[in-house]
Amino acid sequence: MVKITYQDIYPSQPMLDSSQLASAGELLTLEYFEAEPDRMPEQVFDQHHILINLNDAPHRLENWRDGEHRDFTYCKDEIIVTPAGVRSGWRWHAKSKVLVITIAPAQLERFAQTQVGVLLDQAQLSSLPQFEDPDICRAGEMLLDALANRQLGSELMFESLARVFLVKLIQKYGLRQQDYDFSRSFTARHYKAVLDYVAAHFSHSILVEDLAAQANLSPSHFAVLFKRTMGLSPMQFVLNYRLEQAKQLLTKSDKPLIDIAISCGFSDQAHFSRQFKSEQNETPSNYRKRVQVGS
Repeated sequence: MVKITYQDIYPSQPMLDSSQLASAGELLTLEYFEAEPDRMPEQVFDQHHILINLNDAPHRLENWRDGEHRDFTYCKDEIIVTPAGVRSGWRWHAKSKVLVITIAPAQLERFAQTQVGVLLDQAQLSSLPQFEDPDICRAGEMLLDALANRQLGSELMFESLARVFLVKLIQKYGLRQQDYDFSRSFTARHYKAVLDYVAAHFSHSILVEDLAAQANLSPSHFAVLFKRTMGLSPMQFVLNYRLEQAKQLLTKSDKPLIDIAISCGFSDQAHFSRQFKSEQNETPSNYRKRVQVGS
C-alpha cells in the first residue's frame, strides 16, 4: 500500500523540501508551501503534521477534522497539530504561506525515549486545531532558514535545530503516559533513572542487573515490567541507544569504525557491524556514505 504524503494532495509543490537531507530525515521532514486560495480534500495520514503559519496578515481558514467543521481566522505565530490517524481537510481563503513539518510516529517515539527520557502514550501528540505558540513558530522558522541556506554545514545545522524542535514539541504537546497502565513498581521516574544510567554508561558493559538496580527491582521482575511497559527487552533498548549514538558519530565524524564501535559499547568492529546491519539493513560504511553525501 502506497503511503500518501502531504505534497501528494496539496495544490502546489513545496518551494523548499528537506526530504533530501538523509540524517535529518530520520527526525522530521520540513516543507514550505505557498498557494493561492484553494482547498485540500480530507485525508488520513500515517504521520503527524505540524502546520506553522508564516502569513503576516490574518486570513480565513476552514478545517474539517474527524467530522467537525471549523471556520476561523488563522494568525501569525499560530500552529496547528494534526496527529497521525486524524481525518483532516482544508480550505483557505487567502494566499497561504505555511510550513508543514511531518514526523513519523515511530521516529517520534524513539526520539522521546532516547533523547528526552519521556514515554508517550499511543496518540503521542495533542490534537490542536489552532494554538498560539511564538516559541515553536520561531523554532520552525529557524529550520526553514537552515534549509534555505545551502552553505557548508547547513545540513548539520538543520539536524541540530530539528532536535531542538522535537524537544520543544514533546515538552509542550507530547501526551505522556500518566494514564498508561504502568505497574506501580515501575514508574516513569524509574524509567528516567534507567535512561540516565544508559546515557552515562553505554560505552561500557551494561547488564540487566545494573539496570534493575536503578529501579530497585530484581533483574527478573525488572525485565518483565520493562518489556510490558516499553514493548522491548532492556538489552534491546540498550542496543537501540548504542546504535543511535553510533549513527550520530557516523554522520558527524570521520572516526574509524573500530573507534566508533568501542566508544558505543560494542566489543569489537565485527560485533558492531553485525548488529548495525541487522537493525538498519545496511553496513555502517554504507550508512556513512549515504548520510554524508551532499554534506
